[in-house]
Amino acid sequence: MPEDTADDRPRCHWCAGDPEMTAYHDEEWGAPISGDDEYLEHMLLEVFQAGLSWRTILHKRPAFRQAFHDFSVDRVASYGPDDIARLLGDAGIVRHRAKIEASIENARRFQQIRESHGSFHNYLSGLVSNPDALRAELRKRFLFMGPKIAGSFLESVGRIPPPHQPGCWRAVSG
Repeated sequence: MPEDTADDRPRCHWCAGDPEMTAYHDEEWGAPISGDDEYLEHMLLEVFQAGLSWRTILHKRPAFRQAFHDFSVDRVASYGPDDIARLLGDAGIVRHRAKIEASIENARRFQQIRESHGSFHNYLSGLVSNPDALRAELRKRFLFMGPKIAGSFLESVGRIPPPHQPGCWRAVSG
């Protein structure tokens, strides 16, 4: 059963009691976006979340934004060995070499997509709407993108509906 909060709207249980999680649930999760840097932010946060709780990642988000230059596709794509060392030494983020290296390479792949499609949004909008096909496409194109991470990313950016609990004020009624 969804949790009620101060404004008396029932919500998914995972955001209960945490204002930051509640704000993410209410205002951001599943809301469509269009900017490449925003897409990269959502993708990289999902990559870093693998094996950890979303609460951990969301609470580290300000440090991730600072460490990854506000998720600027061009800045992250230009990172080299010194940046990898800097990120591995940053206690404010998740210090996982494979995730850091995948994030840099994924930013480079965003640049390639931008060259061929104009933007990541155009690329994603041009793909078939089938959730399984979308996940498969992302898994082929990006690093550290398993089926669960790909699905969570697509939910977070509003490409496939996020799974709100029955009774949640944001749940889509059938």
